[in-house]
Order: sequence, then structure tokens, then C-alpha cells
Amino acid sequence: MKNFTKLAIEQSDGLVFGVAPKPVPTRAGLVIGGGTVYPELNFTLPVMLLNEQSFTTARQHYRQMATEALARAADLSAPGVVMEFETVPAMTEKPEWAIDLCKLLLDCLADAHAKTHLPAALRMTPNDNREMVRPPVMRSGRHLQDMMDVFQACAEAGAELLSVESAGGKEVHDEAIVAADIRQAIFALCVMGVRDMEFIWTRIAGIAAACGVHPAGDTACGFANTAMVLADRKMIPRVFAAVDRAVSAVRSLVAYQCGAVGPGKDCAYENPFLKAITGCPMSMEGKSAACAHLSPLGNLPMAYGDLWSNESVQNVKLLGGMAPTVSMEQLTYDCRLLNRASADGRQGALKLRDWLVDSDAPLDPQAYILAPDNVISIARTIIGSGDHYQAGRETARKAIEILRHGRQAGRVRIEARELTWLDMMASAVDSMPQEQDEFTWQMMKEVDTSKFIPAEYGLD
Repeated sequence: MKNFTKLAIEQSDGLVFGVAPKPVPTRAGLVIGGGTVYPELNFTLPVMLLNEQSFTTARQHYRQMATEALARAADLSAPGVVMEFETVPAMTEKPEWAIDLCKLLLDCLADAHAKTHLPAALRMTPNDNREMVRPPVMRSGRHLQDMMDVFQACAEAGAELLSVESAGGKEVHDEAIVAADIRQAIFALCVMGVRDMEFIWTRIAGIAAACGVHPAGDTACGFANTAMVLADRKMIPRVFAAVDRAVSAVRSLVAYQCGAVGPGKDCAYENPFLKAITGCPMSMEGKSAACAHLSPLGNLPMAYGDLWSNESVQNVKLLGGMAPTVSMEQLTYDCRLLNRASADGRQGALKLRDWLVDSDAPLDPQAYILAPDNVISIARTIIGSGDHYQAGRETARKAIEILRHGRQAGRVRIEARELTWLDMMASAVDSMPQEQDEFTWQMMKEVDTSKFIPAEYGLD
């Protein structure tokens, strides 16, 4: 794996929307991270049972969603569009469905370009069905093969960006969230998750290279986003979710160590750390993803996005039109504002970036941990550590320190009742051994090993 020893973006003023040191060009002429922020639309079916009888209806939904949203983007003079096709589990389980719909969407993009000259690219994100078996089989079997078949065929068909929300380590991380156990979270993310990421992303990068497309990036959606949602519902401490978010970057970084080049997937709120480390462009989401999930982050993620996404919206009728078309309009206007700020030069972009950050960072530790100075500090901690385990431990320690100092300085609101959790997490991190082997030996006695198959992570 590639070893990042120096930050690609060393100063916080280098972290800004629309610009990445390593932009990603597409065949239609988009240059992601090259100075322009593009909307990335993610859409899905309304609530319906997907089977052989209903698949024709599903195809009609996808054609409608793509055609109408692309037409709206062209009407609004969008500079370009990325569309993400994120399969539902049934589509990965039956690869021919995913491949058929991928080709349908590529045809819609080509038709829109022929009629309106709108440049567009497709991101292909198969659902990781490996977690559908309990305990999951991670390194072999039908679910793994189905996912790789979808990647291969869709890349060959012309899907230029390959992503996935991989699930390795989730069996243990789910328990860690409920208990707010930072040791267990680090084991799940930085030992189990890292091993699975290396396994799967070596294969995704190989497919991308063979097909001449881009291995784009992964996301800790099933990990840190789950913590974020539970914290927002007051079911777990917000400070735990904030620290978990920082640690999740260690896991997601492995995709780039294996060859990913971005744009990172939208629901990876850890992407600012990855942008600072790798210099690769990133997709982000925030307020415009409220159709999919609520969050305390709002405006702040816009500060870093090279693509700006809505996460996922169902094809349902709203007063303004079908929901994907409405989302496309919202994203396009958001991007227009970002690009207008950039047109005033670096200072214009930084002024808007700072407003986006300052509107949310003081109000929640999960937003505060993503403020530019904190992103750079944590990114530097990650690359300055030894192995992935040590990076996870030191990142947790750094995140706790940042939150403590931020509250003491009056920069972030943290409820008094959560301060005890900062102390508890700090004590737990301090108890962790220096070496990964010792930590793994300890954790294999603490976690419920009936939830996973150790050999599937090379832990046998």
C-alpha cells in the first residue's frame, strides 16, 4: 500500500471547495477538483418490492429520474453533473439488474449531452451485500463475487467512478457505538476495517485500471454516520460520535493507499481529512442531504466539496416536481453560489468557506472536529503515526484534546454532562498498548467473536 508521509495540503487555507491538488478528469470534460464545484445527484426507487415482475417499473423510474433531472440541470446552465447509481441490495444480488440499469443511465447521460451539451459522468456504487449473511463471509462467496461482477461489467460499460460503502468491521463497530466504547471502535475501524479495506480496494483498483476508469473512494457511512445519527437522536454522546468520525478517516484512507484517486464518496464526512492527506478531490454532503438523513453539520461540509451531493432521494412526487429533479435544482444553485465565490479569487472562496464553517462549527462537536485547523491537525496526526492501529489511537487522543481545548476556549458548545465521556475515552485510549499485536490479542478476548469470522479478517 502507498504510504502517505506528507500532507498534500499543509495549511488550512489550502482546504477549500472546488480545488484539489490532484484533480480527476472525466471523458466528457469535467475536471473534478479543477476549480469548479459540480452537483452530484444520488437517487433511488420509491418504496417498492423489487422482483422479476416489478423490474420493468424500476427501469421506468430510473429513466424518468435521470432524464428529468438532467434536463433541469441543463435548463439551469449547470457546468456539469455527476450522477451516482447506488444499488439496492437486490440489484447487487442479481448483477444483471445492476448492469442493465447502469447502461440505461449511461444512455441517459449520453442523450442529454447530445441534446444540451451537458457534460456528465456516472459513479457506480454497488451495495456491499457481504453483511447480509451473519456472521459475514468477507473474502469469498457469492456476495463478494456478485459485487465484483457489478464493478467489472459497469466499468466496462463506461461508469467512470467506482465507489462502495464497504462493511468490514461493522459487526463489531455496531456494538462499540451502542456502548460508546472507543477501544472497540478503534479495533473495528483500524484493525478489522483496515484489513477488509486493503482486501477489497486492491481488487476495485485493479478493475478500474484494467478498464481505464477511476477508483473513486469508500465511506465510513455504516460506521461514523451511524454514530452521528444516534448522537443526533441523543442516544449516544455527541463527543463519542465526533471522535469516532476522526478515527474513521484512518480506515477510509486505505482506499487511497490502494490506488483510489477520488472523488471520495459523498457520505464520507471524513473526506476533509482525506483531502488534506491525499490531495484528491472529494464529494461532500450536508444540508442538501436532509432528504436522506438529518445531521448537525449543515453548511460546513460545503467548505470542502469538489462535488456537492444530496446523498439519496426517492423518486416521489413533490409540489415542485419529482424529488430527484428538485434535489438537482437545489444542488445546482448551491454549486452556483460556491463557483461565484471562487470567481472573486482565492479570498472570495475563503470568505465563503469561513462563513460555511463558522455557521455550524461552534454548535456541535461533530461539526467542530471538521473545522479547517482541526482537519489539518488530525490529518497530520494520522500520517505521523506508525501503523493503522497507532494512527487510530493517536487520532482519538488528538480529537479528544481538540474538543477539550475548544470547549475551554469557548469555541464549541459541549454539554457539561458529556465532559465525563471525554475523560472516559481519554482513559480508555491511554490504556491501549503500543503494539497492534498486543491490542488485537486483548480485544479478541473482549469482543463478541460470535459476531464475525476471525479468519475472514486474517485474525485467526
